Amino acid sequence: MIELGTGTTPADNAASDLIQDVTEATFMKEVIEASQTVAVIVDFWAPWCGPCKTLGPQLEAAVTAAKGAVKMAKVNVDENQGIASQLQIKSLPTVYAFWQGQPLDGFQGAVPQSEIDAFIARVIEASGGQAADNGLEDAVQAAEEMMSDGKFEDAAQIFAAILEEDANHVVSYAGLVRSHIALEDLDQAEAILNGAPSEISATPELEAVFAQLALARQAADAGPVAELQAAVAETPDDLQARFDLAQALHATGDAQAAVDELLELFRRDRDWNEGAAKAQLFTIFDALKPEDAVVLNGRRRLSSLIFA
Repeated sequence: MIELGTGTTPADNAASDLIQDVTEATFMKEVIEASQTVAVIVDFWAPWCGPCKTLGPQLEAAVTAAKGAVKMAKVNVDENQGIASQLQIKSLPTVYAFWQGQPLDGFQGAVPQSEIDAFIARVIEASGGQAADNGLEDAVQAAEEMMSDGKFEDAAQIFAAILEEDANHVVSYAGLVRSHIALEDLDQAEAILNGAPSEISATPELEAVFAQLALARQAADAGPVAELQAAVAETPDDLQARFDLAQALHATGDAQAAVDELLELFRRDRDWNEGAAKAQLFTIFDALKPEDAVVLNGRRRLSSLIFA
């Protein structure tokens, strides 16, 4: 089984119908009544609880991967102390599984992924449910949605959880590197990339994140765009300034403008700095998706210059 979801914040993704934030006002409906037809995993957490931030995404991932065989309710005990008192929740995180209105199974504290998987499997079996397939793909999709929403830490946890299931899952390996790049934790991103299994180390996905990491490191040293633009405007033949401008433009997220400057540099002197413009263009192309318009147009224009 696999994992996905956000830690202690609501996740707006494909799992929203399976995972609910529950209060004292909705506990009866979302847990007790809902558990008459499907087992409900209840995660008792609090914002100050460190282990909760790890366990929450793992539980959400496993529940989402089960594709409806179980559901999940998240209860913030700081805001719902009545429920916590009634169920005698004395430590966090605490997890209960409810089936037909009654607690069925449970555990306390952060536990290894294998134990979470075993717990979910027991609950599904005891409640007569049936686990679903394709959990990895669902988890990847949810993690990618989190990346799009800027929830990089949550995405990193999910990608890491997927890799516990399949160490050679190249999309998740690349996703884990990308999430650390997004978090500006470049050393960790590099360490993860360097530790990639040999079976997947040369795949296009990892080559792409290698390029993204290289560009991220360049961005850390990029100069101010306005000053570099002024320098290039004043001295168009200053190729170093033009190259620096391309790096600065890419650092701001303007890949098209960066490519334009590099192509102009290449047009002026393709051999400058041992072909640095061409090498930088390929780094940008590798970091983007092959079908990206910046890549397609950039490669076409570069080819025109090479064979002109």
